[in-house]
Amino acid sequence: MPALSGTRVFLCATARRIGTSARRLSFWEVPCGSAGKIIALCAALLLGPATTVMAANGGAAAPVGVSGATGASAATGATGATGTAISPAAVAKLDKTMASAMRSIGPHSGAYVFDLDTGQTLFDDKGSVPRNPASVEKLYTLSTALDLFGLNGTLQTSVYGVGTLAAGGVWQGNLYLRGGGDPTFGGSAFITRYYGVGTSVQALAQQLVATTHITRVDGSVIGDESYFDSLRGDPASGYQIDPNLFGELSALSFDRGEVGKQGSPPAHAAWELAGALRALKVTVTGRSHAGTTPTGARLLTTISSPPMSTLATLTATPSDDFFAEMLLKGLGARFGAGGTTAAGAAVVRSFLAHQQITPVVVDGSGLSRGDLTSPVQVVTLLRDLSPGGVPSLQAVGVALRGAMPIDGQTGTLITRMHGTAADGNCIAKTGTLSNASDLAGWCDGRFVFALEMNDVNVWSAQAAQDKMTEALAALDAPASLGSHSNSVRKASSSSTGTPSRSAFSSFEPGESPASR
Repeated sequence: MPALSGTRVFLCATARRIGTSARRLSFWEVPCGSAGKIIALCAALLLGPATTVMAANGGAAAPVGVSGATGASAATGATGATGTAISPAAVAKLDKTMASAMRSIGPHSGAYVFDLDTGQTLFDDKGSVPRNPASVEKLYTLSTALDLFGLNGTLQTSVYGVGTLAAGGVWQGNLYLRGGGDPTFGGSAFITRYYGVGTSVQALAQQLVATTHITRVDGSVIGDESYFDSLRGDPASGYQIDPNLFGELSALSFDRGEVGKQGSPPAHAAWELAGALRALKVTVTGRSHAGTTPTGARLLTTISSPPMSTLATLTATPSDDFFAEMLLKGLGARFGAGGTTAAGAAVVRSFLAHQQITPVVVDGSGLSRGDLTSPVQVVTLLRDLSPGGVPSLQAVGVALRGAMPIDGQTGTLITRMHGTAADGNCIAKTGTLSNASDLAGWCDGRFVFALEMNDVNVWSAQAAQDKMTEALAALDAPASLGSHSNSVRKASSSSTGTPSRSAFSSFEPGESPASR
């Protein structure tokens, strides 16, 4: 697309308050003034294959040319190159275009581009130097979640009871609403408007009544968030409420952590369930509040989140920081030392270490300046997730590719690269902070790339990324698509359910969303 100009318009609308943060709606991820970004929760599907990398100092090893040598170990890397080589003249032209784009945005950037068909490194500019990935970090979080939870894995929100069910359907005692970290849990109207799919409190109430036949609760509904810690923010905000999340983190988060008059996410969620029961003509006599489910409480009903593949789409396509941080805590709670950001980050690092990838992982969203990874490391992951990569990760790769934005068409790339070779032919994860802009993904189902640009003007960096991606997509056009069954061109045929609405924008720490 043409160089980014100051004439682009972003759509925002003020919504309700969450604690001290404000909600906004947006379609795109773009810089907000000189210190910010907007992250859009759009929806979309896509599929497209990928993968592979070169040896790096302190990083993952890579395939070697057309001989088909594997990566760092027999368990990683592409199995071998079988495609038609790009002509030397075409590679030289690509190198010239990419080198020019990289020079234009300064010395604190790196890029790595690899041809999956031939095992050829097409471009490498400081590709092994770790830099801040911004929201490209979400590729690590989501790959781990898809692998460990499974594509069809879900997060449970449950209702427990302490008491007895008396004649006439009267529950004598308290009900406990225990959260399992489902980021979609909320009201049906909210879910329909912003996600298109999710777990509603109305459905949970209906399920509870159908299962128990209760008509009255002589007691309270109590919200239990103990599956996670009670820290509302992420490392970037010092674990305080972060306006970039547009929500307060909690294992029992309702409508992205709405606190209402109850003052906390779990208390508000409990109040909402009591209200949903009353709407079904069930009397609830007690006051809703937060608490912990007692040992020995009786499980009355459980409702599941959308499958992890759908949660990945709800996270990646719009680059939703709240979802990413919720999933990270969920990884820590299920597979690590507990429902904390640190525990979840340790789980992600462990998953990546099995692929010979050793980045600095601080959070799940990429908001933290402490996150560090190199283009080579990012491409290593994408290689392993691609056809010819790690066999056990192939399904994860398909799901991740199906969750990412399509150039010029969906999510955070909806306004970029229109009418170019990249439009509809490349899929990538964007990343944007006030002075960092990153892009990583696949083009034409044949090329994999990672562009990390730090200490830059974000608009200039995005213009450079677009130029580089367009040149890469034009290199092979659709000629190689037949050899990649998961090509981005096949994305529109996917049946994966995704939302079609806009959603929440996210701003760089230090800038008030309410000020724009």
